[in-house]
Amino acid sequence: MDGDRERIVEAADGLFYGRGIQAVGMDAVRAASGVPLKRLYAQFASKDALVAEVLQHRRGIWDDGIRRAALDADSPRARLLAIYDFLDDWFRTDDFRGCGFINAFGELGAVSPAVAEVARAQKASFQRYVASIVDELGAPASLAAQLSLLAEGAQTTAAIDGAADAAQHARDAAVVLIDAALAPSA
Repeated sequence: MDGDRERIVEAADGLFYGRGIQAVGMDAVRAASGVPLKRLYAQFASKDALVAEVLQHRRGIWDDGIRRAALDADSPRARLLAIYDFLDDWFRTDDFRGCGFINAFGELGAVSPAVAEVARAQKASFQRYVASIVDELGAPASLAAQLSLLAEGAQTTAAIDGAADAAQHARDAAVVLIDAALAPSA
């Protein structure tokens, strides 16, 4: 990404995440990024195009964070549980406002096919990531959907309730689900 484009995306990300997409105009993005409006529109022909790029940027941050959290994990089980440790750290940051994809979809998913597509792609990518670890663990495929739902629910609960401990509760539930999935059949 070139310098102007990167500044625009980072400024828009902070504004959209902090205040909501519809509450932020392109002039606010211009002011926050320091990029002249004409150059901003040369980089992004519309606000929808900027929103889609911001969500792609946020997806990279999410993917990187999840993978970094798993680096020290010594087993598939530990990698699965590292997801909830990552969430716990994130929920405790001062600027946590929930999942940017859920927020964007809630605001614009019904009227912006581009936003809906990017949000759905991110959720599908996360589910595939979890499914790949569940497969490595040798557990039933249904466990991946269950663990993904726990993570998604924890994000929503933490955002709405301000409950940073939602990640710990989700992690505790994940332990129970993993143990049950790996238990020998009676």
